[in-house]
Amino acid sequence: MGEDEADTAAGAGPGTGTGTGPALEVACDESGSDGENLTGGNTDVFAHAGVHVPMTAAALALREVRARIRSPAEEYKANHLLREKHRRVLEWLLAPGGPLHGRAGVHLTEKAFFVVDRVTGLLLADPEAAVALFRTGREDLGDEGWRVFLAAANRLLRGRHDGERQAPVEHFLATVDALRAARPAARTARVLDRLAGQRDRAEAYRTGLSGAPAGHIPVLEPLLPAIVATAAHWSAGGRPVRLVHDRQNVLTAERIAWVEETARRAGIALTGLELVVARSDARVQLADFLAGTARRIASDALNGRGDPALTALLRPYVLPASVWGDARSWGALAPGVNDPLDVAG
Repeated sequence: MGEDEADTAAGAGPGTGTGTGPALEVACDESGSDGENLTGGNTDVFAHAGVHVPMTAAALALREVRARIRSPAEEYKANHLLREKHRRVLEWLLAPGGPLHGRAGVHLTEKAFFVVDRVTGLLLADPEAAVALFRTGREDLGDEGWRVFLAAANRLLRGRHDGERQAPVEHFLATVDALRAARPAARTARVLDRLAGQRDRAEAYRTGLSGAPAGHIPVLEPLLPAIVATAAHWSAGGRPVRLVHDRQNVLTAERIAWVEETARRAGIALTGLELVVARSDARVQLADFLAGTARRIASDALNGRGDPALTALLRPYVLPASVWGDARSWGALAPGVNDPLDVAG
């Protein structure tokens, strides 16, 4: 039985497993990592892609991309596909009938919303507060006020400290007080009032960072929860899944153990996570293509300059569990009931 035949016999595609049989192997890569600097980095979207394509088919797809682009580069990256002159190649890659369709998915993280979700989760333990604040904050506080709030929240949560360990707490609370004094609308003021009363929790968090072990899980690192979400998607229905991931400095042995333990506690059938060099695995290179192009397409949609055709091509790949707060752009990006990955998500 050939590789493609074995893949089909094993029940290719997400959500088709019954909890038995060999593990589905999914190759992964990310795009948009700025460390813990989520509000002042180079990108406003983080993307994590998973691709379930047999190695031989992935190699053929890479060869086809090379034949169509004809660049002398030794290793092709997503930015090759994002050049306007290669648009037809990107459309071929994502289109129905292309090498990824029905065999890939991408988890998106809107970084600003991720910060709001994390700070309200830490201080208020209230998921609804994140949505309420994010949906009203920019309008009520203005662009500058909203930017200042996000920066203060990012500084509070990041593991690195500049000088006094508790300085980010004082800066965050002073920022919240100043924004409250500006008398925002009641819908935003209610959440800010609650945040202003959480000094003890904020100080306890900063104190806890002092003794954090080497394998500490950064609150502001989107990669780790994205990997768990990717595993959850592909193991829907109980199918065992094994992830093969491009090497990342974030993925230490301790953090891989955290991913596997978190998945186990959530009932996700993740059997392992292996790190590889992207250039040695054609499947991971395809995941790099998807992550990088998805990040750019999603960022364009977020900032009101979305390309309707590319957004429509990306939509079937977007995981419903993506971390996204902007309602307008999510309306364009969210997978629909007829998209192949929505049923499995």
